[in-house]
Amino acid sequence: MLKLYNTYSDKLEEFQPIEGNKVNMYVCGPTVYDNPHLGHARCYITWDVVYRYLKFLGYDVRYCRNVTDVDDKILARSEKEGISPDEVAKKYYEIFSQSMKKLHNSKPDIEPFATKNLGEMISIVKKLIENGYAYESDGDVYFRVKKFTKYGYLSKQPIDDLVAGARVEASSKKEDVLDFALWKKDEKHGYKSPWGIGRPGWHIECSAMARKHLAPEIDIHAGGADLIFPHHENEIAQSECANGCRFVKYWLHNGFVTINKEKMSKSLGNFITIDDILQKYDANTIRFFILTNHYRMPVEFNDEALDAAANGIKRLRNSVNGLLSYVGKENLISGINSDETEQFKVAMNEDFNTSRALAVMFESATKANKAKDDNDRESVIKYLSSLMIIADVLGFDFEKVELDENQLKEKLKTIINDFDFIEDKNASASEIMKKIIKARNEARAQKNWAVADKIRDGLLKINIVLKDTKDGITNWELK
Repeated sequence: MLKLYNTYSDKLEEFQPIEGNKVNMYVCGPTVYDNPHLGHARCYITWDVVYRYLKFLGYDVRYCRNVTDVDDKILARSEKEGISPDEVAKKYYEIFSQSMKKLHNSKPDIEPFATKNLGEMISIVKKLIENGYAYESDGDVYFRVKKFTKYGYLSKQPIDDLVAGARVEASSKKEDVLDFALWKKDEKHGYKSPWGIGRPGWHIECSAMARKHLAPEIDIHAGGADLIFPHHENEIAQSECANGCRFVKYWLHNGFVTINKEKMSKSLGNFITIDDILQKYDANTIRFFILTNHYRMPVEFNDEALDAAANGIKRLRNSVNGLLSYVGKENLISGINSDETEQFKVAMNEDFNTSRALAVMFESATKANKAKDDNDRESVIKYLSSLMIIADVLGFDFEKVELDENQLKEKLKTIINDFDFIEDKNASASEIMKKIIKARNEARAQKNWAVADKIRDGLLKINIVLKDTKDGITNWELK
Protein backbone atom coordinates (compact mmCIF):
# COMPACT_ATOMS: atom_id res chain seq x y z
CA MET A 1 0.00 0.00 0.00
CA LEU A 2 1.36 3.39 -1.03
CA LYS A 3 1.93 5.78 1.85
CA LEU A 4 2.68 9.45 1.33
CA TYR A 5 3.40 12.37 3.60
CA ASN A 6 0.51 14.81 3.62
CA THR A 7 1.66 18.32 4.50
CA TYR A 8 -1.91 19.19 5.53
CA SER A 9 -2.20 16.48 8.19
CA ASP A 10 1.55 16.53 8.90
CA LYS A 11 1.77 12.72 8.81
CA LEU A 12 2.14 9.67 6.59
CA GLU A 13 -1.17 8.49 5.16
CA GLU A 14 -2.28 5.54 3.08
CA PHE A 15 -3.13 6.68 -0.42
CA GLN A 16 -6.80 6.19 -1.28
CA PRO A 17 -8.03 8.10 -4.35
CA ILE A 18 -11.30 10.00 -4.06
CA GLU A 19 -12.91 8.12 -6.94
CA GLY A 20 -11.96 4.48 -7.49
CA ASN A 21 -8.85 4.11 -9.61
CA LYS A 22 -8.78 7.70 -10.90
CA VAL A 23 -6.16 10.16 -9.67
CA ASN A 24 -6.34 13.90 -10.33
CA MET A 25 -2.90 15.43 -9.79
CA TYR A 26 -2.15 19.15 -9.99
CA VAL A 27 1.36 20.64 -9.88
CA CYS A 28 2.10 24.36 -9.76
CA GLY A 29 3.92 25.12 -12.99
CA PRO A 30 6.37 27.83 -14.00
CA THR A 31 5.95 31.58 -14.25
CA VAL A 32 7.54 32.00 -17.66
CA TYR A 33 9.76 35.08 -17.40
CA ASP A 34 13.30 33.64 -17.13
CA ASN A 35 15.39 30.54 -17.76
CA PRO A 36 14.50 27.54 -15.55
CA HIS A 37 17.15 26.54 -13.00
CA LEU A 38 18.23 23.50 -11.01
CA GLY A 39 15.54 24.22 -8.42
CA HIS A 40 12.92 23.78 -11.14
CA ALA A 41 14.64 20.59 -12.24
CA ARG A 42 14.35 19.22 -8.70
CA CYS A 43 10.67 20.12 -8.48
CA TYR A 44 9.51 18.79 -11.84
CA ILE A 45 11.69 15.66 -11.85
CA THR A 46 10.20 14.83 -8.44
CA TRP A 47 6.60 15.09 -9.60
CA ASP A 48 7.38 13.43 -12.91
CA VAL A 49 8.56 10.37 -10.97
CA VAL A 50 5.42 10.44 -8.81
CA TYR A 51 3.29 10.64 -11.97
CA ARG A 52 5.18 7.75 -13.59
CA TYR A 53 4.99 5.64 -10.43
CA LEU A 54 1.25 6.12 -9.98
CA LYS A 55 0.73 4.98 -13.57
CA PHE A 56 3.09 2.04 -12.94
CA LEU A 57 0.82 1.01 -10.05
CA GLY A 58 -2.09 0.99 -12.47
CA TYR A 59 -3.85 4.23 -11.55
CA ASP A 60 -5.67 6.26 -14.19
CA VAL A 61 -3.80 9.54 -13.66
CA ARG A 62 -4.64 12.97 -15.02
CA TYR A 63 -1.62 15.21 -14.48
CA CYS A 64 -2.24 18.95 -14.81
CA ARG A 65 0.63 21.46 -14.61
CA ASN A 66 -0.26 25.08 -15.26
CA VAL A 67 1.69 27.86 -16.95
CA THR A 68 1.54 31.34 -15.40
CA ASP A 69 1.80 33.67 -18.39
CA VAL A 70 0.45 36.83 -16.74
CA ASP A 71 2.40 38.21 -13.78
CA ASP A 72 4.32 41.23 -12.48
CA LYS A 73 7.62 39.48 -13.22
CA ILE A 74 6.62 38.96 -16.84
CA LEU A 75 5.74 42.65 -17.15
CA ALA A 76 9.10 43.64 -15.65
CA ARG A 77 10.95 41.34 -18.08
CA SER A 78 8.91 42.80 -20.94
CA GLU A 79 10.18 46.29 -20.15
CA LYS A 80 13.75 45.04 -19.68
CA GLU A 81 13.89 43.18 -23.00
CA GLY A 82 11.76 45.63 -24.98
CA ILE A 83 9.27 43.01 -26.14
CA SER A 84 5.59 42.47 -25.34
CA PRO A 85 4.50 40.43 -22.28
CA ASP A 86 3.05 37.81 -24.65
CA GLU A 87 6.41 37.49 -26.41
CA VAL A 88 8.19 37.13 -23.06
CA ALA A 89 5.82 34.36 -21.99
CA LYS A 90 6.09 32.55 -25.32
CA LYS A 91 9.89 32.79 -25.37
CA TYR A 92 10.44 31.45 -21.86
CA TYR A 93 7.71 28.83 -22.10
CA GLU A 94 9.53 27.34 -25.10
CA ILE A 95 12.82 27.34 -23.17
CA PHE A 96 11.10 25.72 -20.18
CA SER A 97 9.46 23.05 -22.37
CA GLN A 98 12.73 22.17 -24.05
CA SER A 99 14.47 21.97 -20.66
CA MET A 100 11.80 19.58 -19.37
CA LYS A 101 12.18 17.42 -22.47
CA LYS A 102 15.98 17.33 -22.09
CA LEU A 103 15.54 16.16 -18.49
CA HIS A 104 13.34 13.23 -19.67
CA ASN A 105 10.27 14.69 -17.93
CA SER A 106 6.93 13.48 -19.24
CA LYS A 107 4.66 16.11 -20.72
CA PRO A 108 1.64 16.62 -18.42
CA ASP A 109 -1.72 15.38 -19.66
CA ILE A 110 -3.02 18.94 -19.33
CA GLU A 111 -0.95 22.13 -19.48
CA PRO A 112 -3.31 25.12 -19.20
CA PHE A 113 -2.21 28.73 -19.58
CA ALA A 114 -3.52 31.32 -17.13
CA THR A 115 -4.55 33.76 -19.88
CA LYS A 116 -6.72 31.05 -21.49
CA ASN A 117 -8.67 30.47 -18.27
CA LEU A 118 -9.67 33.99 -17.24
CA GLY A 119 -13.39 33.18 -17.47
CA GLU A 120 -13.07 30.49 -14.82
CA MET A 121 -11.12 32.85 -12.56
CA ILE A 122 -13.72 35.60 -12.88
CA SER A 123 -16.47 33.06 -12.15
CA ILE A 124 -14.79 32.00 -8.88
CA VAL A 125 -14.17 35.60 -7.80
CA LYS A 126 -17.84 36.49 -8.45
CA LYS A 127 -18.92 33.48 -6.37
CA LEU A 128 -16.64 34.51 -3.49
CA ILE A 129 -18.11 38.02 -3.52
CA GLU A 130 -21.65 36.60 -3.54
CA ASN A 131 -20.79 34.36 -0.57
CA GLY A 132 -19.33 37.26 1.40
CA TYR A 133 -15.76 35.95 1.29
CA ALA A 134 -14.46 38.68 -1.01
CA TYR A 135 -14.99 42.37 -1.70
CA GLU A 136 -14.22 44.87 -4.46
CA SER A 137 -12.20 48.00 -3.67
CA ASP A 138 -11.44 50.55 -6.43
CA GLY A 139 -10.97 47.93 -9.16
CA ASP A 140 -9.19 45.42 -6.93
CA VAL A 141 -10.88 42.39 -5.35
CA TYR A 142 -9.65 40.94 -2.05
CA PHE A 143 -10.33 37.76 -0.08
CA ARG A 144 -11.42 38.13 3.56
CA VAL A 145 -8.88 35.86 5.24
CA LYS A 146 -10.33 35.95 8.76
CA LYS A 147 -13.70 34.79 7.47
CA PHE A 148 -12.11 31.40 6.58
CA THR A 149 -11.58 29.82 10.00
CA LYS A 150 -9.18 27.11 8.75
CA TYR A 151 -6.72 29.66 7.32
CA GLY A 152 -3.15 28.84 8.35
CA TYR A 153 -3.76 25.11 8.87
CA LEU A 154 -1.58 23.97 5.95
CA SER A 155 1.39 26.13 6.98
CA LYS A 156 0.70 25.59 10.70
CA GLN A 157 0.60 29.34 11.32
CA PRO A 158 -2.08 30.76 13.65
CA ILE A 159 -3.81 33.91 12.48
CA ASP A 160 -2.27 35.95 15.32
CA ASP A 161 1.24 34.95 14.27
CA LEU A 162 0.47 35.88 10.67
CA VAL A 163 -0.73 39.32 11.71
CA ALA A 164 2.43 39.88 13.78
CA GLY A 165 4.93 39.11 11.03
CA ALA A 166 3.19 38.13 7.84
CA ARG A 167 4.73 38.35 4.39
CA VAL A 168 1.73 40.28 3.12
CA GLU A 169 1.26 43.51 1.25
CA ALA A 170 -0.33 46.38 3.17
CA SER A 171 -2.80 48.54 1.24
CA SER A 172 -5.33 51.24 2.08
CA LYS A 173 -7.74 49.38 -0.21
CA LYS A 174 -7.84 46.37 2.14
CA GLU A 175 -10.22 45.82 5.03
CA ASP A 176 -7.51 43.80 6.78
CA VAL A 177 -3.75 43.51 6.32
CA LEU A 178 -4.04 39.72 5.80
CA ASP A 179 -6.51 39.97 2.91
CA PHE A 180 -4.98 38.94 -0.40
CA ALA A 181 -5.72 39.98 -3.98
CA LEU A 182 -8.01 37.91 -6.20
CA TRP A 183 -8.09 40.52 -8.97
CA LYS A 184 -5.80 43.51 -9.57
CA LYS A 185 -6.68 46.73 -11.32
CA ASP A 186 -4.39 47.14 -14.36
CA GLU A 187 -5.64 49.42 -17.11
CA LYS A 188 -2.43 49.08 -19.17
CA HIS A 189 -1.97 45.30 -19.32
CA GLY A 190 -5.32 44.06 -18.04
CA TYR A 191 -8.41 42.24 -19.27
CA LYS A 192 -12.12 43.06 -19.08
CA SER A 193 -13.92 42.03 -15.88
CA PRO A 194 -16.99 43.04 -13.83
CA TRP A 195 -14.64 45.21 -11.74
CA GLY A 196 -12.98 47.02 -14.63
CA ILE A 197 -9.78 46.35 -16.58
CA GLY A 198 -7.41 44.20 -14.57
CA ARG A 199 -5.68 40.85 -14.22
CA PRO A 200 -5.93 37.91 -11.85
CA GLY A 201 -4.01 37.48 -8.64
CA TRP A 202 -1.50 34.63 -8.77
CA HIS A 203 -3.32 32.43 -6.26
CA ILE A 204 -6.68 32.42 -8.05
CA GLU A 205 -5.06 31.11 -11.23
CA CYS A 206 -4.28 27.68 -9.78
CA SER A 207 -7.65 27.33 -8.06
CA ALA A 208 -9.42 28.07 -11.33
CA MET A 209 -7.32 25.80 -13.52
CA ALA A 210 -7.43 22.90 -11.05
CA ARG A 211 -11.24 23.12 -10.88
CA LYS A 212 -11.78 23.56 -14.61
CA HIS A 213 -9.39 20.88 -15.86
CA LEU A 214 -9.60 18.35 -13.01
CA ALA A 215 -12.37 18.71 -10.40
CA PRO A 216 -13.55 20.88 -7.48
CA GLU A 217 -11.87 18.32 -5.18
CA ILE A 218 -8.60 16.75 -6.34
CA ASP A 219 -6.46 13.91 -5.01
CA ILE A 220 -2.95 15.37 -5.11
CA HIS A 221 -1.67 18.94 -5.23
CA ALA A 222 2.11 19.23 -5.36
CA GLY A 223 4.80 21.88 -5.57
CA GLY A 224 7.87 23.29 -3.89
CA ALA A 225 7.94 23.83 -0.12
CA ASP A 226 8.24 27.59 -0.73
CA LEU A 227 4.66 27.56 -2.05
CA ILE A 228 3.07 26.29 1.19
CA PHE A 229 2.59 29.86 2.36
CA PRO A 230 1.07 31.99 1.07
CA HIS A 231 0.27 30.41 -2.30
CA HIS A 232 -1.16 27.04 -1.31
CA GLU A 233 -2.71 28.40 1.87
CA ASN A 234 -4.56 30.96 -0.23
CA GLU A 235 -5.59 28.36 -2.81
CA ILE A 236 -7.27 26.31 -0.08
CA ALA A 237 -9.14 29.31 1.30
CA GLN A 238 -10.54 30.60 -1.99
CA SER A 239 -11.27 27.15 -3.46
CA GLU A 240 -13.11 25.76 -0.46
CA CYS A 241 -15.12 28.93 0.04
CA ALA A 242 -16.12 29.03 -3.65
CA ASN A 243 -16.70 25.31 -4.18
CA GLY A 244 -18.20 24.37 -0.82
CA CYS A 245 -16.03 21.26 -0.45
CA ARG A 246 -12.52 20.17 0.49
CA PHE A 247 -10.06 21.30 -2.19
CA VAL A 248 -7.23 18.74 -1.94
CA LYS A 249 -6.95 15.37 -0.21
CA TYR A 250 -3.13 15.06 -0.25
CA TRP A 251 -0.71 17.99 -0.25
CA LEU A 252 2.86 17.07 -1.30
CA HIS A 253 5.88 19.38 -1.20
CA ASN A 254 9.48 18.95 -2.31
CA GLY A 255 12.47 20.44 -0.52
CA PHE A 256 14.78 23.11 -1.86
CA VAL A 257 18.00 22.86 -3.81
CA THR A 258 20.61 24.76 -1.81
CA ILE A 259 24.00 26.29 -2.56
CA ASN A 260 26.17 26.98 0.47
CA LYS A 261 23.12 26.14 2.62
CA GLU A 262 21.01 28.85 0.97
CA LYS A 263 17.94 28.10 -1.13
CA MET A 264 18.64 28.35 -4.86
CA SER A 265 16.41 31.07 -6.26
CA LYS A 266 16.33 33.84 -8.83
CA SER A 267 15.75 36.48 -6.16
CA LEU A 268 19.04 35.54 -4.46
CA GLY A 269 20.87 35.39 -7.79
CA ASN A 270 22.52 32.09 -6.92
CA PHE A 271 20.78 29.90 -9.45
CA ILE A 272 22.27 27.69 -12.15
CA THR A 273 20.13 27.24 -15.26
CA ILE A 274 19.15 23.82 -16.52
CA ASP A 275 20.84 24.50 -19.86
CA ASP A 276 24.07 25.48 -18.07
CA ILE A 277 24.15 22.31 -15.99
CA LEU A 278 23.32 20.18 -19.06
CA GLN A 279 26.49 21.49 -20.68
CA LYS A 280 28.48 19.60 -18.04
CA TYR A 281 26.23 16.72 -16.99
CA ASP A 282 23.64 14.67 -18.87
CA ALA A 283 19.99 14.32 -17.89
CA ASN A 284 20.51 10.90 -16.32
CA THR A 285 23.16 12.34 -14.00
CA ILE A 286 20.96 15.25 -12.93
CA ARG A 287 18.03 12.90 -12.25
CA PHE A 288 20.32 10.57 -10.29
CA PHE A 289 21.67 13.47 -8.22
CA ILE A 290 18.15 14.61 -7.38
CA LEU A 291 16.66 11.16 -6.73
CA THR A 292 19.50 10.11 -4.44
CA ASN A 293 17.89 12.39 -1.87
CA HIS A 294 14.38 12.03 -0.45
CA TYR A 295 12.08 14.47 -2.19
CA ARG A 296 11.07 16.27 1.01
CA MET A 297 14.66 16.92 2.09
CA PRO A 298 16.86 19.81 0.88
CA VAL A 299 19.50 18.93 -1.71
CA GLU A 300 22.88 20.63 -1.44
CA PHE A 301 24.29 21.35 -4.90
CA ASN A 302 27.98 20.70 -5.41
CA ASP A 303 30.22 19.30 -8.12
CA GLU A 304 31.35 16.40 -5.93
CA ALA A 305 27.79 15.08 -5.61
CA LEU A 306 27.14 15.48 -9.33
CA ASP A 307 30.44 13.81 -10.24
CA ALA A 308 29.50 10.87 -7.99
CA ALA A 309 26.11 10.72 -9.72
CA ALA A 310 27.85 10.76 -13.13
CA ASN A 311 30.00 7.80 -12.11
CA GLY A 312 26.95 5.89 -10.94
CA ILE A 313 25.18 6.54 -14.23
CA LYS A 314 28.26 5.49 -16.19
CA ARG A 315 28.33 2.14 -14.37
CA LEU A 316 24.65 1.55 -15.01
CA ARG A 317 24.84 2.59 -18.66
CA ASN A 318 27.83 0.35 -19.33
CA SER A 319 26.07 -2.56 -17.62
CA VAL A 320 22.85 -2.03 -19.54
CA ASN A 321 24.51 -1.74 -22.95
CA GLY A 322 26.71 -4.75 -22.31
CA LEU A 323 23.76 -6.82 -21.11
CA LEU A 324 21.57 -5.74 -24.02
CA SER A 325 24.31 -6.81 -26.44
CA TYR A 326 24.33 -10.19 -24.69
CA VAL A 327 20.58 -10.98 -24.65
CA GLY A 328 19.03 -8.56 -27.19
CA LYS A 329 16.47 -5.92 -26.30
CA GLU A 330 13.73 -7.84 -28.10
CA ASN A 331 14.00 -10.63 -25.52
CA LEU A 332 13.27 -8.46 -22.48
CA ILE A 333 10.04 -9.18 -20.60
CA SER A 334 7.74 -6.17 -20.32
CA GLY A 335 5.67 -5.98 -17.16
CA ILE A 336 7.75 -8.62 -15.37
CA ASN A 337 6.78 -9.10 -11.72
CA SER A 338 10.04 -10.13 -10.07
CA ASP A 339 11.57 -9.93 -6.59
CA GLU A 340 13.39 -6.81 -7.79
CA THR A 341 10.25 -5.00 -9.00
CA GLU A 342 8.56 -5.93 -5.72
CA GLN A 343 11.49 -4.48 -3.76
CA PHE A 344 11.17 -1.37 -5.90
CA LYS A 345 7.50 -1.08 -4.94
CA VAL A 346 8.33 -1.52 -1.26
CA ALA A 347 10.80 1.37 -1.51
CA MET A 348 8.52 3.68 -3.49
CA ASN A 349 5.46 2.87 -1.39
CA GLU A 350 7.22 4.43 1.61
CA ASP A 351 6.61 8.02 0.55
CA PHE A 352 8.54 7.64 -2.72
CA ASN A 353 11.89 6.51 -1.29
CA THR A 354 13.84 7.01 -4.52
CA SER A 355 17.21 6.53 -2.80
CA ARG A 356 16.25 2.95 -1.92
CA ALA A 357 14.72 2.51 -5.39
CA LEU A 358 18.09 3.43 -6.95
CA ALA A 359 19.77 0.83 -4.76
CA VAL A 360 17.36 -1.82 -6.09
CA MET A 361 18.32 -0.80 -9.62
CA PHE A 362 22.03 -1.22 -8.86
CA GLU A 363 21.36 -4.59 -7.22
CA SER A 364 19.52 -5.70 -10.37
CA ALA A 365 22.51 -4.67 -12.50
CA THR A 366 24.93 -6.56 -10.22
CA LYS A 367 22.81 -9.73 -10.35
CA ALA A 368 22.46 -9.47 -14.14
CA ASN A 369 26.21 -9.06 -14.64
CA LYS A 370 26.93 -12.05 -12.40
CA ALA A 371 24.39 -14.13 -14.32
CA LYS A 372 26.09 -13.08 -17.56
CA ASP A 373 29.47 -14.20 -16.19
CA ASP A 374 27.83 -17.54 -15.32
CA ASN A 375 26.38 -17.71 -18.83
CA ASP A 376 22.87 -17.84 -17.30
CA ARG A 377 20.97 -16.10 -20.07
CA GLU A 378 17.53 -16.64 -18.54
CA SER A 379 18.52 -14.91 -15.30
CA VAL A 380 20.14 -12.05 -17.22
CA ILE A 381 16.83 -11.46 -19.03
CA LYS A 382 14.93 -11.50 -15.73
CA TYR A 383 17.24 -9.08 -13.90
CA LEU A 384 17.75 -6.79 -16.89
CA SER A 385 14.01 -6.65 -17.57
CA SER A 386 13.45 -5.61 -13.96
CA LEU A 387 16.20 -3.00 -14.18
CA MET A 388 14.76 -1.49 -17.35
CA ILE A 389 11.26 -1.28 -15.85
CA ILE A 390 12.59 0.50 -12.76
CA ALA A 391 14.72 2.81 -14.91
CA ASP A 392 11.70 3.76 -17.00
CA VAL A 393 9.57 4.61 -13.94
CA LEU A 394 12.40 6.77 -12.57
CA GLY A 395 12.84 8.45 -15.96
CA PHE A 396 16.30 7.16 -16.91
CA ASP A 397 17.44 6.23 -20.40
CA PHE A 398 20.57 4.08 -20.17
CA GLU A 399 20.70 2.93 -23.76
CA LYS A 400 23.19 4.64 -26.03
CA VAL A 401 21.90 7.58 -28.00
CA GLU A 402 20.95 6.40 -31.47
CA LEU A 403 21.09 8.41 -34.67
CA ASP A 404 18.97 7.60 -37.67
CA GLU A 405 20.70 6.94 -41.02
CA ASN A 406 20.29 10.49 -42.27
CA GLN A 407 21.61 12.07 -39.07
CA LEU A 408 24.60 9.73 -39.00
CA LYS A 409 25.30 10.35 -42.68
CA GLU A 410 25.34 14.11 -42.10
CA LYS A 411 27.86 13.70 -39.30
CA LEU A 412 30.09 11.38 -41.32
CA LYS A 413 30.15 13.79 -44.28
CA THR A 414 32.40 16.14 -42.31
CA ILE A 415 35.15 13.54 -41.81
CA ILE A 416 34.69 10.94 -44.58
CA ASN A 417 37.29 12.50 -46.88
CA ASP A 418 39.94 11.95 -44.18
CA PHE A 419 39.53 8.19 -44.57
CA ASP A 420 40.94 7.01 -47.89
CA PHE A 421 39.92 3.40 -47.16
CA ILE A 422 36.26 4.37 -47.70
CA GLU A 423 35.96 3.80 -51.42
CA ASP A 424 32.21 4.29 -51.78
CA LYS A 425 31.48 7.65 -50.20
CA ASN A 426 27.78 7.25 -51.11
CA ALA A 427 27.31 4.01 -49.19
CA SER A 428 24.80 3.93 -46.32
CA ALA A 429 25.88 5.42 -43.01
CA SER A 430 25.74 1.99 -41.36
CA GLU A 431 28.02 0.48 -43.99
CA ILE A 432 30.49 3.34 -43.67
CA MET A 433 30.59 2.90 -39.87
CA LYS A 434 31.25 -0.84 -40.31
CA LYS A 435 34.18 -0.08 -42.63
CA ILE A 436 35.57 2.50 -40.21
CA ILE A 437 35.38 0.07 -37.27
CA LYS A 438 36.91 -2.72 -39.35
CA ALA A 439 39.81 -0.49 -40.48
CA ARG A 440 40.46 0.68 -36.94
CA ASN A 441 40.46 -2.86 -35.53
CA GLU A 442 42.80 -4.08 -38.30
CA ALA A 443 45.15 -1.19 -37.57
CA ARG A 444 45.17 -2.06 -33.86
CA ALA A 445 45.83 -5.73 -34.62
CA GLN A 446 48.80 -4.69 -36.78
CA LYS A 447 49.91 -2.25 -34.05
CA ASN A 448 49.59 0.56 -36.57
CA TRP A 449 48.75 3.07 -33.86
CA ALA A 450 49.03 6.09 -36.15
CA VAL A 451 46.10 4.90 -38.31
CA ALA A 452 44.10 3.69 -35.28
CA ASP A 453 44.55 7.05 -33.55
CA LYS A 454 43.65 8.96 -36.71
CA ILE A 455 40.37 7.06 -36.93
CA ARG A 456 39.66 7.58 -33.24
CA ASP A 457 40.40 11.31 -33.38
CA GLY A 458 38.33 11.73 -36.55
CA LEU A 459 35.29 10.17 -34.90
CA LEU A 460 35.77 12.25 -31.76
CA LYS A 461 35.43 15.37 -33.91
CA ILE A 462 31.81 14.38 -34.47
CA ASN A 463 31.36 13.15 -30.86
CA ILE A 464 31.37 9.44 -31.72
CA VAL A 465 33.33 7.04 -29.54
CA LEU A 466 34.09 3.37 -30.09
CA LYS A 467 33.57 0.84 -27.29
CA ASP A 468 35.27 -2.56 -27.28
CA THR A 469 33.43 -5.33 -25.39
CA LYS A 470 34.87 -8.43 -23.71
CA ASP A 471 33.21 -10.48 -26.45
CA GLY A 472 35.42 -8.86 -29.08
CA ILE A 473 32.61 -6.70 -30.48
CA THR A 474 33.17 -3.00 -31.15
CA ASN A 475 30.17 -0.70 -30.75
CA TRP A 476 29.89 3.02 -31.30
CA GLU A 477 27.93 5.63 -29.40
CA LEU A 478 27.54 9.38 -29.15
CA LYS A 479 29.85 10.98 -26.62
